[in-house]
Amino acid sequence: MNVSNPAHFSPAEARKLIREKNWVKPTSGVANGYIQANLAVLPKELAFDFLLFCQRNPKPCPIIDVIEPGDVAPQVAAPSSNVKTDIPKYRVYKKGEFVEETTDVTEIWDENMVGFLIGCSFTFEEALLKNEVPIRHIEENCNVPMYITNIPCVKAGIFEGPMVVSMRPMTEKQAIRAVQVTSRFPSVHGAPVHIGNPEVIGIKDIHNPDFGDSVTIKEREVPVFWACGVTPQAVAMHVKPEIMITHAPGHMFITDLKNEQFAIL
Repeated sequence: MNVSNPAHFSPAEARKLIREKNWVKPTSGVANGYIQANLAVLPKELAFDFLLFCQRNPKPCPIIDVIEPGDVAPQVAAPSSNVKTDIPKYRVYKKGEFVEETTDVTEIWDENMVGFLIGCSFTFEEALLKNEVPIRHIEENCNVPMYITNIPCVKAGIFEGPMVVSMRPMTEKQAIRAVQVTSRFPSVHGAPVHIGNPEVIGIKDIHNPDFGDSVTIKEREVPVFWACGVTPQAVAMHVKPEIMITHAPGHMFITDLKNEQFAIL
């Protein structure tokens, strides 16, 4: 396997590297052509409320698959995987507080838990690149910047909180093309939720993201914002469930599902 060219990994190759702790960094640009997913894991007594929350908030939380209690793999998305080990980094929240970042949650994830795979905007980045729309965090070899906004999610059961967005800077002409391209992928956040002035959506400092890394915004570029699957982490901090396991921002689960399966032709 040529580790210098991760775009050409198969999903199984990528997950094997991750499982063996040989890839412990963001997965943007890895296994191009395949759906990447965010993870949210909760006790099963909260699962229905969370599923309803995702159904009511499809832009930030589009469900790709659900991992049943006692199972280790999403049966539709990647039946030969182990979601407890196949993500580069996980985060653990207890009563809304971030307590740990780890590369393996086998000892934490018990048979009373339900896992949700949520669509990720990394999925449509290949399509953006093919349309000559730049992906700055790939160019700068860092994580995508993500921000907690003032956009409220629709409440469901105990779950409520603000939407998180990811940002990619580009020219206004490229932004128009980006809207056209990403509109084809509603199952992985679809079109942007905001273009331009970040203060309108509650972002006071574009150079200081809440998650991920700051990237360069060049002269005559505008920030373009997409709904982000890190939203459940913001919700966890707001709602404070007893325990919640998520992926670390930018460190995704790579599925066996092809991007085009989720694209509108």
